[in-house]
Amino acid sequence: MAAKNAFYAQSGGVTAVINASACGVIETARRHPDRIGKVYAGRNGIVGALTEDLIDTSRESEDAIAALRHTPGAAFGSCRHKLKGIEENRAEYERLMEVFRAHDIGYFFYNGGGDSADTCHKIAQLSETQGFPIQAIHIPKTVDNDLPVTDNCPGFGSAAKYVALSTLEASLDVASMCATSTKVFVFEVMGRHAGWIAAAGGLASRKDCSIPVVILFPEVPFDPTRFLGKVEAAVARHGYCSVVVSEGVKNPDGKFLADAGYTDAFGHTQLGGVAPLVARMIYQELHYRCHWAVADYLQRSARHIPSRIDVEQAYALGRMAVEMVLQGSNSLMPTIVRVSDDPYRWEIGSAPLDQVANVEKKMPQAFIGDDGYGITDTCRRYLLPLIEGEEYPPYSEGLPHYVRLRNSSVPKKLNQSFHL
Repeated sequence: MAAKNAFYAQSGGVTAVINASACGVIETARRHPDRIGKVYAGRNGIVGALTEDLIDTSRESEDAIAALRHTPGAAFGSCRHKLKGIEENRAEYERLMEVFRAHDIGYFFYNGGGDSADTCHKIAQLSETQGFPIQAIHIPKTVDNDLPVTDNCPGFGSAAKYVALSTLEASLDVASMCATSTKVFVFEVMGRHAGWIAAAGGLASRKDCSIPVVILFPEVPFDPTRFLGKVEAAVARHGYCSVVVSEGVKNPDGKFLADAGYTDAFGHTQLGGVAPLVARMIYQELHYRCHWAVADYLQRSARHIPSRIDVEQAYALGRMAVEMVLQGSNSLMPTIVRVSDDPYRWEIGSAPLDQVANVEKKMPQAFIGDDGYGITDTCRRYLLPLIEGEEYPPYSEGLPHYVRLRNSSVPKKLNQSFHL
């Protein structure tokens, strides 16, 4: 039987290690030319498939593909285009099948979060009803760490490391100035409904270096009076404190503190900036001088100081996705299974996509301190292995040397264009 081609796409907010998964997919596929022909990438994610804008990764050298492992961003472009239900928008799914047929694509790898898992699941279902066999594997990626079944998500470990480091370093800065200047530093991090990234700020405080850190989790309704009391007590004791606030912190009525009043392409509420709101509250009520910062894209793109474990896991799951289709698997997501905490050991498992799609994993109550403003030892044991080790990129002229691919287009075969 002739080898089928593969389609790979990146989706949603990118991470410092999503390209490591791409590297794992492409390098592994190249080792099986008898089963997999070419790996085509979607330019700007699934949009590239809908518009028949494909990238021929076979035009890239082995060195260029290997360099993806240490390059941040999305090498082929990502998107926030969500496919609706098959019955709601059958035209888009039929278009995907049309493009896949035209380019002899038999394998579909979608690298993203929960919405991407849903899309992957729908394509696997549609291929059955359309009589066009295509094996669909979802490769997990999200800094939010909110996918179910898997112990953790590639992308999270490096974001957590960045947040822990930034909280530590900024706290030491504030500590050195608090007697006559700033007493509170407010640090806003990502996390719409789950406080995993915010929790990483708690790692800044250790037995050998105690740091007063107050964490605001999405899972804990925001109580201004209790919060201000916590900050006041920390400053009274230490002279300063740092506040790590998740962008998704909510009022008791469930409304985001930083609701910007509109939604993104996935239907998610667009969040404004909660850090300046919190800093203003502290200044007005407690009269402490505050500084605030929003990590935003920095926390998910910081490949100059990644977690080595995160890089290894991202690559391994990309490699396993290819091995899964070679074994005949379909509609699955490779997962990370934690074997032990100390020493940290992990292996790769799998989960059916109907158990992953549209399911969000929040912080367990056992991970949040009794007062609602810190992390427990259980949480610390979970987080610490995920930020372990460094895998630095090569440097040139004082800066990381990241690869920019040629991204050569595949000639179109269909006459009709498709409008999103």
